[in-house]
Amino acid sequence: MQAIVIDPQAPVRLGFQTVEPPTPQANEALIRVKAISLNRGEVVYLVQGAAGTRLGWDLAGVVEQAAADGSGPATGTRVVGLVPPGAWAEQVAIPTNALAELPPSVSFAQAAALPVAGLTALYAIEHGGSLIARSVLVTGASGGVGYFACRLASLAGAQVVGQVRQSPSASLVQKAGANHVVVDENIAAAAAFGPYHLIIDQLGGRTLAEAMTQLAPGGTCVSIGAIAGSEVPLDWARIRQVSGASLDFFNLWFEFRREPASLGLQRLVRLVSTGKLIPSIGIETDWHEIGRVAQALIDRQFPGKAVLHIS
Repeated sequence: MQAIVIDPQAPVRLGFQTVEPPTPQANEALIRVKAISLNRGEVVYLVQGAAGTRLGWDLAGVVEQAAADGSGPATGTRVVGLVPPGAWAEQVAIPTNALAELPPSVSFAQAAALPVAGLTALYAIEHGGSLIARSVLVTGASGGVGYFACRLASLAGAQVVGQVRQSPSASLVQKAGANHVVVDENIAAAAAFGPYHLIIDQLGGRTLAEAMTQLAPGGTCVSIGAIAGSEVPLDWARIRQVSGASLDFFNLWFEFRREPASLGLQRLVRLVSTGKLIPSIGIETDWHEIGRVAQALIDRQFPGKAVLHIS
């Protein structure tokens, strides 16, 4: 079967290779993959690994062989799943606690956009507890995680402020449910709409330092990335004035100790099926375009998610 692997000679170091089909464990279902999605971390950082390494976390497809232990969906069921890594292939074996069934109303493309970005947003928001009538700030709001975070926070009853770097992205963030959009490289202007009960930050660096000063007493900042830099110049004198504030460093795989991915995916799929959550897909094409799409993602040429169909 064909799989996407790290290939130093291919565009963005992503090429195709013939590999052995997977042999599922007792608790794994064999999935015929129909669609995959890309996350920026995969194509920026993980492609620097060894040649031949399999990549990919997000996928949607059809159960070709049900798990031998009787758990999970039956053969022929449409599903969405998460595997770290190896999702970018024609067939993948996935533990049933990382799969969720898809109703007919949810397409493979919509489903493939959900796992990493959707679950990251979902669990990051839950770090803030009840959000009814509370203020939430989301940085990098036009990306996959940011868009989902804005929408889910809005559904939870929050007053949402989204930060984007480019003005064309503002309308997408407003569509997601943001009450206000700050268009700037940093979030200094977001202070006008705060203080915030919850801040979800993907930028890191000086943005994370500034975010900590915009929290309300007892508020929480959830750091899920460091796009703008890993050095955080904290202003201790300003931060200590925010009583009871906390900083959480988010790790999706750690969250699965609390709740299996299958349950979170079920919740997201339910929202998509009822029209309350509509994944933003910026690029949708054939998986043989992986190099071009990965480069576009690196260059931030589009908002939302990149989804590729396996032909």
